[in-house]
Amino acid sequence: MTKPPAMVSRACSTLLGTPAQTAERLSAGSRTAVFRVGLRDGRGVIVKLYDRTARRNALTEAAAIRAARVAVPVPHVLACGTISDQGATALITSDLGTLTLGAAIRSGDIPHAQALKDLGGLLARLHQAPVEQAVPRRPFFDSVSSLARRCPPDLLHRIGPALAVITSAPDRAPSVWCHGDIHFDNVVVSGPRGTCYLVDFTDAAPGRREADVAHALVMTAAHTPWDRGTLLDAYTAPLDESRLSAWLVLHTARCWVHATSGTSRRLWSDRLADLSRQTPHLFRTTRREGTPR
Repeated sequence: MTKPPAMVSRACSTLLGTPAQTAERLSAGSRTAVFRVGLRDGRGVIVKLYDRTARRNALTEAAAIRAARVAVPVPHVLACGTISDQGATALITSDLGTLTLGAAIRSGDIPHAQALKDLGGLLARLHQAPVEQAVPRRPFFDSVSSLARRCPPDLLHRIGPALAVITSAPDRAPSVWCHGDIHFDNVVVSGPRGTCYLVDFTDAAPGRREADVAHALVMTAAHTPWDRGTLLDAYTAPLDESRLSAWLVLHTARCWVHATSGTSRRLWSDRLADLSRQTPHLFRTTRREGTPR
């Protein structure tokens, strides 16, 4: 623990009326930073800072958490609001502890198969949370815009059939609350009963259930039929298999694009190759130039 950064101190004083005494940075991105904070009154909280340029902010994340809490265990929102004249925002939630589902798997305390079941059950419950009509759905463009900017044209062309399946989904299909970044380390195991809490709703928004389930399958390395079946059996709700497979291709391609060169890039290349063998109709075959006669 170290002395709290100025913005963390401002967030606690402004939104809670209690000064921060210590702070430990848990993560930092280009527009967000998360801290475990000890308050002067003895409480421990989690403070998430959003830069003013963030498209989604503390207010949208707090709204998503409050919508999800009727269906799944989530952190308690203690405060959220604007903390600077420039528009930076902060979200302050209860501190559930340090044990994530991912850490429990790595330590051997929870088997991978059980974790897949837990995650599938959480997703099924989250997707039952009511979605208000006034809440805008995440457009498909948002899901592919970063991919289109960074993806090599040949890969984008190759996965064209998968993109076509996703875009052909009827708009009348009902939306569900999607977490948007579901993986084992976004599940905190807390309390005497080892309750699983979903955390980090930065990207949460109404969307297609197949997109969220596919993201979970990709990010939990459930790429074998047995692992995939374990999570899907726990999910229980009906899914469109064609759309699910197409979203698997899209999420895997995004991971390939964002992977560093070397071992990580080869891993995602292998998984794309596996998907092309399992669902060849979702890929275009690369044509070789013919030799003139």
